[in-house]
Amino acid sequence: MQAILFRLRCAALLLLLPTLAVAQPAAAPLADHYVSDKKAAGSFPLVAGGKAAALYASGQDWPGVLRAAHDLQADINRVTQVLPALSTSGAPAGPQVVLIGTIGKSPVIDALVQQKKLDVTGVAGKWEVFVEQLVDNPMPGVKQALVIAGSDKRGTIYGIYDLSQQMGVSPWYWWADVPTKTQKALYVAAGRHTLGTPAVKYRGIFLNDEAPALTGWAKDKFGGINSKMYGHVFELILRLKGNYLWPAMWGNAFNDDDKLSPALADEYGIVMGTSHHEPMQRAQQEWKRYGHGPWNYQTNDTTLRRFWRQGIRNMGSHESIVTMAMRGDGDEPMSEENNISLLEKVVADQRRIIAEETHKPADQTPQVWALYKEVQDYYDKGMRVPDDVTLLLCDDNWGNLRKLPKVGDKPRRGGYGIYYHFDYVGGPRNYKWLNTNPLPRIREQMNLAYEHGVDQIWIVNVGDLKPMELPISFFLDYAWNPRAIAASQVAAYTQRWAQQQFGPQYAADIADILAKYAKYNARRKPELLDANTYSLATGEWATVVREYNALATRAEAINQKLPAAARDAYFELVLHPVLACANLNELYYTVAQNREAAKTGQPTTAALAEKARALYAKDGELKNRYHALAGGKWNHMMDQTHIGYTYWQQPETDKMPDVASLPVGAPAAGAPLGAPAPGAATGYVSLEAENYTLAVNAGPVTWQRLPDLGRTAGAVSTYPTTAPPTAAPGGGSPHLEYRITLAQAGPVAVRAYLAPTLDFTNTTGLRYAVSIDDEAPQLVNLHTGLAPENGNRPWQQAVAENIILKTSQHNVATAGPHVLKFWRVDPGVVLEKLVLSQGALPPSYLGPPAQTVGPGKAALGALGSR
Repeated sequence: MQAILFRLRCAALLLLLPTLAVAQPAAAPLADHYVSDKKAAGSFPLVAGGKAAALYASGQDWPGVLRAAHDLQADINRVTQVLPALSTSGAPAGPQVVLIGTIGKSPVIDALVQQKKLDVTGVAGKWEVFVEQLVDNPMPGVKQALVIAGSDKRGTIYGIYDLSQQMGVSPWYWWADVPTKTQKALYVAAGRHTLGTPAVKYRGIFLNDEAPALTGWAKDKFGGINSKMYGHVFELILRLKGNYLWPAMWGNAFNDDDKLSPALADEYGIVMGTSHHEPMQRAQQEWKRYGHGPWNYQTNDTTLRRFWRQGIRNMGSHESIVTMAMRGDGDEPMSEENNISLLEKVVADQRRIIAEETHKPADQTPQVWALYKEVQDYYDKGMRVPDDVTLLLCDDNWGNLRKLPKVGDKPRRGGYGIYYHFDYVGGPRNYKWLNTNPLPRIREQMNLAYEHGVDQIWIVNVGDLKPMELPISFFLDYAWNPRAIAASQVAAYTQRWAQQQFGPQYAADIADILAKYAKYNARRKPELLDANTYSLATGEWATVVREYNALATRAEAINQKLPAAARDAYFELVLHPVLACANLNELYYTVAQNREAAKTGQPTTAALAEKARALYAKDGELKNRYHALAGGKWNHMMDQTHIGYTYWQQPETDKMPDVASLPVGAPAAGAPLGAPAPGAATGYVSLEAENYTLAVNAGPVTWQRLPDLGRTAGAVSTYPTTAPPTAAPGGGSPHLEYRITLAQAGPVAVRAYLAPTLDFTNTTGLRYAVSIDDEAPQLVNLHTGLAPENGNRPWQQAVAENIILKTSQHNVATAGPHVLKFWRVDPGVVLEKLVLSQGALPPSYLGPPAQTVGPGKAALGALGSR
């Protein structure tokens, strides 16, 4: 019997042929490759000697399967320049063929199962599972077949696209112009290849906040956001092994604008929904077009029911998840008079419509209720929906989960989902331009969700789609199998992704650039940057700009070494975002220098103003360069404004920051530019959280490093996240120890820098404790006065700065060595940095730079020294 090669989720990642690329040590594969350009014992010649094995899929199979089979045909040709024959009417004869089909839909596949030639153990009857294996003598006239069999429509489609990835075709070949390396031969390894069942049932993206960029691009290229555009979106989702879409809705109505769009989604095999505030499969724009009277169920229920009924009629038999209940028109909160009992009646009436229009019980149509913003308050106050309705829990629009199921709660038939954000329009400020979502943080928050049993729906707002290629890939891959990507493996994931797009030679460097660019952007989203973000006096601004410019220099150097065919993709995925963000940071730094020079009468004032204007002009040049790529393919995709915000909403156009000038004839005067303010600091000890001396675990609770999570270095947290709080921290309860040396006795302030995690338990707020030496641990609550809502200043500051800063006061009796202890109290607390001080600290945004120490070593930075 052939060896079983069972591959977990990460096998789908992005994996090039082993002979095309020698894996670098940092990116050792998490699972086996099964396609090579070299023949091996027992391997199947997909393409060899200039000939390709013929493809066959039964014409009785799902249309989406047949469509994907044509994609496979094109992909084989893309890799080898050999076009295989594809038949849907009769199985071809020949020494080798590829048989594609869905169990229960393909007579050929069913015959192989009945003859016990195809083992579908763990496949038949499962959700979205495929198996690929070689079968000898599958039918008369065929010596050997490579069989791709799926448990259902998407299972088969995923099997097809998994083979394409294994051949070296990136899912981003169209959306990011990633070139495919040509090979003369392709061989499929003997054995059994499968990804198993996805951990999360529905995994998708939401195109949102899509004007001006996506809207302008689609209008220019396709005449609008229509079925021509959506065909590319559907294919991308399936190649990434997702299955779910919320369509663009700013001025768009998926089911109404182009009647081909919903039919095409059903053909492809995409599960369609509508956003959290668009119930019953009808877009907000449809209400504007066809609705009458107010969007108010108390005063206009008959009209609303008629409107919703048409939405379910339009849905027909298309695979869908129906959004339930209602928010205010235009994603606004409901009015005060809309109470819980009324909303429960809304849901009951909607379910009655669903049952009447589908002619089957309402619980047989998937439904979702989004607990978004104030809707979560309704749930917390007692509003309930039927058990089969999925509860879609949400983040705070800034990547921090607001609520998770309580450990031990009775399972829901409809389960739980998460609505997450890579893009947002709202307070404290829009962020829509480029990626600001580091993978370590996405993983940490979505792991929190998965560990709490949230596995029915994961949907993420990706804005215009285009700038979010890497986080989209990660989100959907992680949703397939969260257990396959540990915190320590995120960097390796990024390297494999870079290798898939650009080959192995520069993958490690490209991955590091991608990770750093997202990390730097997450410190302060570009839309929130201004001249005052970082400290000029202490050199913090200069350090930030130096680091970003060094990244840009590295990215430019790689660009010069890549083959010409890869440079469009590289500019889109790597070079443009790095150059644009490095330039933006230098722009604001230069404006800060200019204003300071003007204050102190420096002769450099005018030159700095001119430099700032040049940097502003360069921002526009980089946008135009992007729009000219691939013969203008991406024109308008970078139209999003990002300079000149004055409040939460975006400016109509980018605006050059104000610069200062000296009065004519004014004499130069003042101190040299950038001199540190006198008496700014008396000293500190600054520690990166990951550089602890000792980690004390207890019971099931263990400390884990979260590499590269945070604004400066990495972070630490405790696992499992479902373990109950520590009732009384102290003694041998879980804690971290840091050996420090203090220069003097007396009061000490301990500042903890923590990821802006919310109280997902919805109880007292998440807590930790701190002590020095043998003093009693001091409890500190992260969330005192913090509520994730616009207008709450502690929350706005936490998400804008991407940190929660908490301080505890202590006293030491003697100078010399001491032990600082950070105690675990509640799960989910993520520590990034600790700073001890006995006086004023230098002004900074990121906090004082850490003393250089290694894990397990003493932090010897004495107070009074930097």
